[in-house]
Amino acid sequence: MELRHLRCFQAVAEELHFARAAERLHIEQSPLSRAIKELEEDLGTRLFIRTTRSTRLSRAGQMFLEHVPRIFTALQQARESVKAVAAGYDGQLRVALSDGITPPRLSTFLMQCREEDPEVDIHLVEVPLSQQQIKGLHDDLYDVGFAQSDEVGDGLLAELAWSDPLVVAVPVRHPLLTHKRIPLEEVLRYPLVMCDPHICDGLLPPNRARPSRRGH
Repeated sequence: MELRHLRCFQAVAEELHFARAAERLHIEQSPLSRAIKELEEDLGTRLFIRTTRSTRLSRAGQMFLEHVPRIFTALQQARESVKAVAAGYDGQLRVALSDGITPPRLSTFLMQCREEDPEVDIHLVEVPLSQQQIKGLHDDLYDVGFAQSDEVGDGLLAELAWSDPLVVAVPVRHPLLTHKRIPLEEVLRYPLVMCDPHICDGLLPPNRARPSRRGH
């Protein structure tokens, strides 16, 4: 099994279409199909179920897809660690960010880290909270994570890093402005524009930012 096999598998698994996957990888469809066949022979099972109308992952393919992204993440982190050492750093702090963490707050925190330990390289990665950050912390892909939720489950510790006020943006002449302090139940009477739940899945409650880190 080679990295090219994994890249081909990931492209087909995400596109579920061999022609689109080949175009994405900038290769012809025949070498892509050959790479998938070689991978399936190596693993001893079918990863895709193909018909004349569709391509879908087999149960084994679904399981394999859960592991492949972590392989590429670990490889990228290994490369960055080597580059950090070559640049004169003694170590690396791997930080996962989720839910659109406020840049000014985060910048202040990172500046303090740099002042306290300037020989540590800080690597930032933006990932969804439940899908990748929590799983990555459990799998030791990240050292610490920031999100606007303390729902991290077992094996992780969540601590408050800072608090942001809860605000609502409304037009200048909106009825809510008759209140000096707007009750939440009044806000809920109107349609709300909110973040995509798949991208900012930790935004409940929305006015708290908590880091999650590995427990000992």
